[in-house]
Amino acid sequence: MPQAAPTPQFAPAADDRLIVALDVPNAVAGLEMATRIGDAVSFYKIGLGMLTGGGLALANELKAEHGKRIFLDMKLFDIGATIEAAVRGLAQFDLDFLTVHGDPHVVRAAQEGKGGAQTKILAVTILTSLDRADLDISCIKPGTVRDIVLERAATALAAGADGVIASPHEAGLIRALPEAEGKLIVTPGVRPAGADLGDQKRVTTPAQAVADGADHIVVGRPVWRAADPRAAALAIQAELCSPQAARPNR
Repeated sequence: MPQAAPTPQFAPAADDRLIVALDVPNAVAGLEMATRIGDAVSFYKIGLGMLTGGGLALANELKAEHGKRIFLDMKLFDIGATIEAAVRGLAQFDLDFLTVHGDPHVVRAAQEGKGGAQTKILAVTILTSLDRADLDISCIKPGTVRDIVLERAATALAAGADGVIASPHEAGLIRALPEAEGKLIVTPGVRPAGADLGDQKRVTTPAQAVADGADHIVVGRPVWRAADPRAAALAIQAELCSPQAARPNR
């Protein structure tokens, strides 16, 4: 008997809690990947690694021609005047999210630079690839990673950040801060169960990250390195809608 045709994959309206990191070499590869994924993903992150490979052009094309939301992950850090000028220039791209380091003077300058743009300024606390040993080598003050993340998150939010970037391990603690009321928490370091951890050290699953307080999760290699990136994205979308992702404090 002839085999039945495989059931086609239809994507419901893409859940923008999933942000897929296009950590590929250049804009051509990024656009090809976004085309393969199609309507399964509505939100993409473009990072510093693609800046010289046409990253800003890709951000503009995905936003203007494909209706995607864009997270430009530049992790800007400099003196206030330079940050203000850089953000003023980037704001013309109608970005959704832009990252800066969470130092209060950087956050304040970024907010000044964006002016009336709708771009959300997200503050980096401690990179999810770092642990206490890394902080020691960098001469960061004593204390647990968790305590330093919470302190940096609180000061960045008080300085005017629209949200923070933090490990899912700290998402729930940040959500409980008074300064986090109405603010965004975006978590990299998210890996579906069984995925390779890569260079991440403080990770959890998509469902757990959302349950712990994250508004958005960032997933890169488990999607774009998959044999079927669209199917991988849809699987994560399904996990985000599972009972395991229910947030108890909402």
